[in-house]
Amino acid sequence: MSEIKVTFVQPDGSKRIIDVEEGNTLMEAAKYVAQPYVEGIEAICGGQCICATCHVWVDKKWIDEVGLPEDNSQEQAWLDYEKTARLTSRLSCQVKLTKRLDGLVVHIPEDKNERISPKAIDGFGD
Repeated sequence: MSEIKVTFVQPDGSKRIIDVEEGNTLMEAAKYVAQPYVEGIEAICGGQCICATCHVWVDKKWIDEVGLPEDNSQEQAWLDYEKTARLTSRLSCQVKLTKRLDGLVVHIPEDKNERISPKAIDGFGD
């Protein structure tokens, strides 16, 4: 397998380019390959598609190549409840990186840079 480049754009416009082996997911590139990890990709479920804490906006130039989630998919169900979802939204754990995605650009929604409180996750906090 070969490496591809993925660019993560933060809400302030700063960019971080990650070299990652194809076959990983976009979430894995941000959370496990990047050292330190990419801010804004919390991925608290570890890529199981049971939360939306790895939500990103795919750059408009790339959405046709990446594709949209299936209408009745678990991913789409999570995005339906994501307050910052757009037409180009994807859960990064569901985007498998292939050679055709070399150069992919994704944007981190602004609220994704807010730290998640462990109390909020277990239901005992705000």
